[in-house]
Amino acid sequence: MTHTLLVLSLMIANRSSAVAADRILIGEVGSLTGAEATFGDSTRKGIDLAITDINAKGGVKGKKLEVKVYDDQGKPEEAATAMTRLIAQDKVTLVLGEVASSRSLAMAPIAERNKIPMITPSSTNPRVTKDGKKVRDFVFRVCFIDPFQGTVMAKFTRKNLKLSKVAILRDVGNDYSMGLADYFTAKFKELGGTIVADESYKAGDQDFKAQLTSLKGKKPEAVFIPGYYTDVALIARQARELNMKQPLLGGDGWESAKLYEIGGSALDNSYFSNHYSTDDPNPKIQNFVKRYKNTYGEVPDSMSALAYDAAMIAAEAMTKAKDLSGEAIRQILASTKGFKGVTGIINIDQDHNAVKPAVVLRIQDKKPHYVTTISP
Repeated sequence: MTHTLLVLSLMIANRSSAVAADRILIGEVGSLTGAEATFGDSTRKGIDLAITDINAKGGVKGKKLEVKVYDDQGKPEEAATAMTRLIAQDKVTLVLGEVASSRSLAMAPIAERNKIPMITPSSTNPRVTKDGKKVRDFVFRVCFIDPFQGTVMAKFTRKNLKLSKVAILRDVGNDYSMGLADYFTAKFKELGGTIVADESYKAGDQDFKAQLTSLKGKKPEAVFIPGYYTDVALIARQARELNMKQPLLGGDGWESAKLYEIGGSALDNSYFSNHYSTDDPNPKIQNFVKRYKNTYGEVPDSMSALAYDAAMIAAEAMTKAKDLSGEAIRQILASTKGFKGVTGIINIDQDHNAVKPAVVLRIQDKKPHYVTTISP
């Protein structure tokens, strides 16, 4: 019997130890190592800061919250195994994670099958909370979804940048990248734009010059690259080496300090959609930024902020629920309206998605700068 099957066989075990005399155990799954390790690191820090705040105010139902964390190494199969262990072995009450859609898609059916609430901070693929047309009862998110994000960037490109010819470079092995590319394409065409080329790569590739040379020949006014930061940074450098001067466009998968560290000045005058901006003068945001910097010595990215919001919404739902059963918590999560998060006012809709604004950021001198906010 494989390890995964062995753990699965434990699922009939009694879950009463999830709530001990003095604590409530919740789970977290993230990429603490691997190609997208900054995602997992930022998420862990955001959740830890939230748990500190929650426990300082008395915890949930008079009990302290405690988090069991598993590293999925950025692999969907490891995310599924971690989810199974949290439920069957650790007997958690609720799970926070994953950040990436491909990994959340591996976890969601397990949460649903075992009736354990799962809140993803930042997985934007619509299929995370829906299996076909059916909403997953126990799976939620605190971020906007790719149809909205793709629409935001298509509108911004056509109406703000006033561009009409764009090329696509997508990660063919990534649910997030494929979905976002499709939504951008559909909206951009609807707005009268033309997609002059659509090339692909796979995460981990090191040489993108063949695709970029092909794109260059089509003379696009910009290139939309809905990938993750490691690949995007390398693509940007190689594009500039080929004397491609067009702005590069992307989504929230760009969000990482590593993007600027690797890509450097090659990213200047590029734009991406994101969940919040540290430039926003909103006191709630500035207070969060200040406390995060004091705790970790760095500026919080959107993954940190979304993770903080996910943990705070989880705590509120557990506090309001009549008991700590998965069904009771699920009902409260589904009815969340007007939650004042760091990343904006969060309303959970009928598909368990967060209805909220997006921001567009411009990169200059290795830093993102706020450009505009686009509401649903």
